[in-house]
Amino acid sequence: MSSDTDTALDTPQQTASTLVYAGASRLQVSDAESASFSLFGNLQRDPVSFSAELKEPLRLREALLTLYQIVGSDFRYVPKDRTAYLAFQRMRRDSAKLDNWQAQQAYFDWLLRNDPDAWLILDPIISVHPDEVAFEVFSKDEGTYAKLSVKPEAFAADDDAKVCGTTNIDFSQSLYDHISQFRSYRETRIEIAQQDVAIDTESARADAVLEKQIQIPDSWIRGFLQVQSAATLPMDSFTIAPIDLYNVLRELRMNADLKGKRRGMRVELVPGEPPRLVLEPWETLIESNSGAYTGKQAKVLRLWGRRRLMLLRQFLPLADTVEVRVMGSGLPCFWILRGRDMELTIGLTGFTAANWSQAASFDLLLPRSTEGSADLEAVVQHLQSTWYASSKDIGTATSLSGAQLTQALQLGCQQGQLIYDLAQQVYRLRPLTSEPLDLDRLQYRNQRERQAHDLIARKGAVTLSSENFIHGSGLEITGKVEVAEDKRDYRPQLLINDDGYIAKADCTCNLFRQQGLQDGPCTHLVALRLAHAQRDAARKADGKARHQITTETRSYSRRTAKGEQVYQVSLDRKQVRIRWGMVGQDLRVQQLRFNHIDTARSDYLDRIDRLVAKGYLDATSV
Repeated sequence: MSSDTDTALDTPQQTASTLVYAGASRLQVSDAESASFSLFGNLQRDPVSFSAELKEPLRLREALLTLYQIVGSDFRYVPKDRTAYLAFQRMRRDSAKLDNWQAQQAYFDWLLRNDPDAWLILDPIISVHPDEVAFEVFSKDEGTYAKLSVKPEAFAADDDAKVCGTTNIDFSQSLYDHISQFRSYRETRIEIAQQDVAIDTESARADAVLEKQIQIPDSWIRGFLQVQSAATLPMDSFTIAPIDLYNVLRELRMNADLKGKRRGMRVELVPGEPPRLVLEPWETLIESNSGAYTGKQAKVLRLWGRRRLMLLRQFLPLADTVEVRVMGSGLPCFWILRGRDMELTIGLTGFTAANWSQAASFDLLLPRSTEGSADLEAVVQHLQSTWYASSKDIGTATSLSGAQLTQALQLGCQQGQLIYDLAQQVYRLRPLTSEPLDLDRLQYRNQRERQAHDLIARKGAVTLSSENFIHGSGLEITGKVEVAEDKRDYRPQLLINDDGYIAKADCTCNLFRQQGLQDGPCTHLVALRLAHAQRDAARKADGKARHQITTETRSYSRRTAKGEQVYQVSLDRKQVRIRWGMVGQDLRVQQLRFNHIDTARSDYLDRIDRLVAKGYLDATSV
């Protein structure tokens, strides 16, 4: 169990996959008034077919172009490196005497040799169901998930020979160019099939079998599974108007981020009032034009990675409403844009730098299992005839209920057999891959995480010693990890700043003393972070936990005509510390000492209740 001998993280693994298509997906224009949009499915998977005429081709064009922008997006930070610049200068000298075409070919050859991943776009997953045709994609940085649902209202009439199922489709730059050729004056028919649907021999000769050898990263598969883990958890939900999102994107486009300043977007939710969006650090307030927030508790949520919302700008004119579902400040969120015949759901990780496969804070909230289940088999058998159903209908058909039904559905999502449709709140049959997933390999990112989860499962092995809020720095967490195999205890410590990042870490193990964080966190730091996530989940689920706390800090804010007023109340055993004032000004400080912990806790909870009664919003996680 000791991580001292684990001197390196496991090498990221990849799965070799061969995608075989009968031809390259394309738009075939037969004459000036008609065209056929052909999408070829993977020949390695079960047959899927669909054929229908589009009522408004331009709407599907804009939606698919948005999807292509998402699948090719990469918002990862790239540090300055003069190596590429020097290579460019050398290539520029070598190609000085070449014409344009030769110089372009030289650049493509260099790119293929030096950055082959620049060409890689993983093909989308397409599902044909009785009530929709759905496209699912993952961005290149694996931080954005998107699902486009095209409803029957978008088609003039469905083909009776429709075959439901799930497959991959070829999605290339060539297809992007063909999609851009959609025109409103031209009748366009969409064809989804495994075999060539073209008739003329010239195009048939051009469409030789297309075979792709793709190394699919395990993180890509884990990302899909993590999306489902996040989608089934409780979330705060609110609705804004499309013009509100447009105003957000306009402000972001007109203003550059300020170095060293906050880059989040705060959402102020007050029951009975429309949501308010605040853009940092300019404190730009955008009042929503939608309906009132229907939640029961007033709160403030903070979202990061807001620049990724720019990916929605092309689909925004097609949306009638925008629904946002947030797990919490700094946690994944889902944006659902609903139109009259389409729905676009995108899932964003809490931070741009963290992809979906790295989001471990909510893994502990779901049961971990890689084994089959008779209950899951009953659920899959029912969905094979209906393809989608609500949890209530599935329970009625399978005679499952309560925790038994919940565990079967969550197990199906974790194993990649089912998908939870967040927009329609139904479960759908959607096998992620044609072959069963190697869940033993995908369950954990590396050996240290596996050991950390094993320590969490041992009763009393990981304990939180203290949680201390340091003003201006963040939350300091100290714990103790007992490892029976090593016959000793370790003392990990984490400092989580206001943005949710690990600002400082320390541990008494040999691995950390030798390498620090150069090779990633040690097992004990991972176990401490997971234990803290467990405690947070328990506090939210159990209302009685507030009467057992000994150290805690909570923040509250209220917007007035003079500006935003904040209160910060901290409990540290027998001490209660209060900070208050206006945002941007020096806060006043008051510190109280009590003879007993129970008396200090009672005063702390009373102050919190009075702030809530006065209309202050809970901004603890902001």
